[in-house]
Parts: sequence; C-alpha cells; structure tokens
Amino acid sequence: MKDKVLVVIPAFNEEKNIERVVDNLIQNYPELDYVVVSDGSTDRTAEICEERGYCIVKLPVNLGLAGCFQTGMKYAWENDYECAIQFDGDGQHRPEFIAMMKKRLDEGYNIIIGSRFVEGKKDFSIRMIGSRLLSMAIRMTTGVKIADPTSGMRMFDRHMIHEFAYNINYGPEPDTISFLLKQGARVAEVPVKIDDRTAGESYLRPVVAMRYMLRMLASILIIQNFRIRKR
Repeated sequence: MKDKVLVVIPAFNEEKNIERVVDNLIQNYPELDYVVVSDGSTDRTAEICEERGYCIVKLPVNLGLAGCFQTGMKYAWENDYECAIQFDGDGQHRPEFIAMMKKRLDEGYNIIIGSRFVEGKKDFSIRMIGSRLLSMAIRMTTGVKIADPTSGMRMFDRHMIHEFAYNINYGPEPDTISFLLKQGARVAEVPVKIDDRTAGESYLRPVVAMRYMLRMLASILIIQNFRIRKR
C-alpha cells in the first residue's frame, strides 16, 4: 500500500490557478502525491496540465463536484493509497496544513476536516452564518459538533476512500458528513487558514450559496433520516 497522501484536485476551468497550485505541491511538498481531475473543463486547464506533465485524469464532460471527486477517489483506491485529501484547484487551500491533518487521521479518525472556525473566530459573513446553521443541524441530528461543515479541505482514510469511490450519492458535502457520522464514522477537525481566490470566479455566488445552504439544511434535517447505506 502507498503510505503517501494523495492530493485530489478537482478542477473546472482553473487555467488561471492550476499551474500555481500544482507547481507549489511539486516544488515544496515532494512527499505528497497528487492527481488533477479536470471536470470537462472548457478552458486550457487540461492542456496546461498535459503541457507541464502533471498527473491528470480528464473527464470528457462536466460531472460536477460529486462526480469529479468520485473519480479522484476511484483513482486513490485503485492505486492503493491509504489516505486522500480533497484540495481545491483555485489556490485557496494551503498544503502546509496537510501534515497536521494526516497526523490527526493517524490517531484513528476516518475523516479530518480543515476548519476555518474551529478556534471560535468571530466572522459574520454569509458563509460563516450558513456554516453555523449547518453545524447546528448536524449537532441536532448526530450529537457531534462540527465547527466548519462547509470546508472543502477534507482528508479521508482508506475505508472512506472506498465509500466515496463506489457508493452512489456520496457527494463531498455536509449532508454526507452528517450521514456518515450517523453510520459511526469518526470525524475530527484541525484549524487551517484558507486563502482568498486570486483569479477566476467561484460558482458560489450569494444567491447560489443561499440555495445551497437551504438544500443542505433540508437534507441534514429530513432527507438523511431516510437514506440507506449500501455495503
């Protein structure tokens, strides 16, 4: 089994960021392996990766984050990685926190979340308010406090790699974390810093973000009660 951490980088139209993200990993964190999953990108994301010889999986069409991430997890499973981390291709996630997350994972946890709010910092942004609401919903339904359920920087052990790779409806979202907690998964958080996006556009505009939060709340509070885990 490969004892390295695999950095799974879902990327859709990240031509302005992907080179900086991957080169930073290659040059400064050679102990990490990585794979870029180009999610049907219509810009030069895939071409840049190929030109620079990056490890890349190209999807012919846009599957969205869930399908793109599942592809990365299948790559991790089939290549015998014991650990994989979801890592944004926009440059917001910082690799210096990966070692700390891996150390926590090695204590026996299944999922480690890189949390922006675990230290209780004051923040009244829409993201923070939405995250607090989701955190409350998860605690109400599972009894577990997750300070930053919307963080996209999540590390998974090999058991969880298989869950996300081969089970349907396992999107890397807060409602899935809630579902897995109910199934007995051990989840912990470590404090991280997330950088602001410096190029390109986020798909989570205010209206989209509000709809996302409402959908997640409904899923955590209601839908997850009827979800069945396939083994």
